[in-house]
Amino acid sequence: MDEWFVAQVDAHGGDIHAYLSRRTADGVADDLLGEVWVAAYAGRSSFDPDLGSPRAWLFGVARHVLHGYYRKRRLRVPTLLGFERPVDETDAVDARLDAAALGPALRTALHDLPAAERELLLLVAWENLTPTEAAQVLGIPPGTARSRLHRARQRMDEHLTDPARTRQEADR
Repeated sequence: MDEWFVAQVDAHGGDIHAYLSRRTADGVADDLLGEVWVAAYAGRSSFDPDLGSPRAWLFGVARHVLHGYYRKRRLRVPTLLGFERPVDETDAVDARLDAAALGPALRTALHDLPAAERELLLLVAWENLTPTEAAQVLGIPPGTARSRLHRARQRMDEHLTDPARTRQEADR
């Protein structure tokens, strides 16, 4: 196995597993992670550093494997997922209370986003990808990613500051 690939597995394995875990049922992420590494190793010669980072490329491979998993099982790709719990125990109680209060509105706001904007926002917010890296994962130009991300953030902000108005506008 070449050293470059091993370094990528070491550097990004946890992030890729977390990405898969947030989008699948318990236990499935481990199996899918194995498929990601097999696919990435087989396609490692297609990685072009001029097009983006290895991390973004691996997220693209993971996204492809994930969609294949859902396609094979004729399942719909989940549009709304649970949220991670805070790691810092000193703030955990406050964070859980805040998240519990905000959770339903946040889920609704995420659900109301167009799928392309939602996936981009989740790649940036949950996976800590840059907009350029997320664009690489989604196969869109970086400028398109930035404008979609801006719109998604605006819509989330509008929905969370005045959810009743946002619902009324959507019903029109």
